[in-house]
Amino acid sequence: MLLFLARRIGVMLATALCLTFVVFYLTNIPAKLETLAKTQAGSRISDAEVASWLDRNGYNQPMLVRYGEWLGVVPGWTRTDGDGAVTGRCYRLTGATEPGAAPDRCGLMQGYWGNSTRFRAPVSQVISARLGATGWLMLWVLIVMVPMALIVGVLAGMREGSRTDRSLSTFAIASTATPEYVSGVVFIALLASSTVGLSPLLVQWGWIDGPVLFQGNARSALEKITFWNFALPVMTIALYGMGYIARITRASMTEVMTQQYIRTARLKGVSFPNIVLRHALRNALIAPFTVIMLQIPWLLNGVVIVEVLFSYPGFGWTLFEAAANNDIELLLAASVVAVLVVLVTQLISDIGYVWLNPRIRIT
Repeated sequence: MLLFLARRIGVMLATALCLTFVVFYLTNIPAKLETLAKTQAGSRISDAEVASWLDRNGYNQPMLVRYGEWLGVVPGWTRTDGDGAVTGRCYRLTGATEPGAAPDRCGLMQGYWGNSTRFRAPVSQVISARLGATGWLMLWVLIVMVPMALIVGVLAGMREGSRTDRSLSTFAIASTATPEYVSGVVFIALLASSTVGLSPLLVQWGWIDGPVLFQGNARSALEKITFWNFALPVMTIALYGMGYIARITRASMTEVMTQQYIRTARLKGVSFPNIVLRHALRNALIAPFTVIMLQIPWLLNGVVIVEVLFSYPGFGWTLFEAAANNDIELLLAASVVAVLVVLVTQLISDIGYVWLNPRIRIT
């Protein structure tokens, strides 16, 4: 097990380096840097002024050198002007003004994530706050989505071809085929509109005090999460994700129920509920477990539409703002977080195989 973990961690580090370099290269192409210069120094500056701004801020160095500076394995660039004042990457990130007061290296490995040009704040503060907001959304989505998906998949797979199977499979396919921006708009129109949907009827009947049943804007959930301001985004994401998990669970359950040991248990007179719970369910959960673990990075990066639709400033909303405003440092930090989440969830899913099926051995 220890050797397996050591190998996987080594592969994870190599993969993280490759993926972050790709993102670093794409966010530091000349067109992006020119846009950044015009955003920071003025949209009407000349090409010569753009080149001068990029040179003053260390963007004219080779790509690999700047990537090493960002990682913290290469000393940050410094420059001394005619008055003897020293400037450089590490001086700007640390706020040092005296020569020699800044560290030689100030990159990711030293904890310096840079400053966001969109939010005018350290990237680490922006990422931690937004990641925490998305973390709560992911938690409640998983609490709602996973049990519902497993129940639908197990019930459909217990008796293949039955009316229950056909009904639940149709529901699972329909939920997966409906994008979040469609179901989200439908939920807002039906439950969070003061002019159409159920809310005007409930107000007319005197069943609710406010103008709407649910809140279509989830920004207030940052201060206090309630059922009324958090239900719609959770329902929108959970409905889309549960269909895929349910279909995988149904397929796995159907395959397990046709195995020889299930037939033997039936011939021995074991009750059908005991066959499902004690013999079939654990083996049937191997494939769904992988899919559930894959939902975590999807929830982290795939909630952009939902967070923008419901005005919930989480990680996805921040990623959208960073991309729209060419915030290079924030985009790089978000890519690091996304890559780490994907790699860690993959490692957890591999280890989970052994617990679910003792016949699988890690060598």
